[in-house]
Amino acid sequence: MAGSRLAHVTFLVDDYDRAITFFTNVLDFELLTDTPLGPGRRWVLVAPKGTGGAALLLAKAEGAEQTARIGDQTGGRVGFFLETEDFARDYAAFSARGLVFRETPRHESYATVAVFEDLYGNLWDLLQPANI
Repeated sequence: MAGSRLAHVTFLVDDYDRAITFFTNVLDFELLTDTPLGPGRRWVLVAPKGTGGAALLLAKAEGAEQTARIGDQTGGRVGFFLETEDFARDYAAFSARGLVFRETPRHESYATVAVFEDLYGNLWDLLQPANI
């Protein structure tokens, strides 16, 4: 469909403020909106600064089934991909802020990449595409 774009992706969290702190302080994301929706619910969007791409909708888990999915939203696979124009800069900055990398950086045909964990254990790729 022409003119469509992926706007938001739901990201389950246990606590809004804890998640906002992680994304804004560790990954240097921007808090786009934090709107109360009623008792215990908020519309919270975070995204990498200045990208104009898809944002994460931080959704507080409700009930046992959703709570069980926190940290395992993609069945143990890398489910999120954070692209950078300066891998070395961001790898160093994230490491200094305590981000847990599962591996040392590696060079693939498509990118320089390293897998890291968010505060819940979800896996992400930090990557700089080979064409940058």
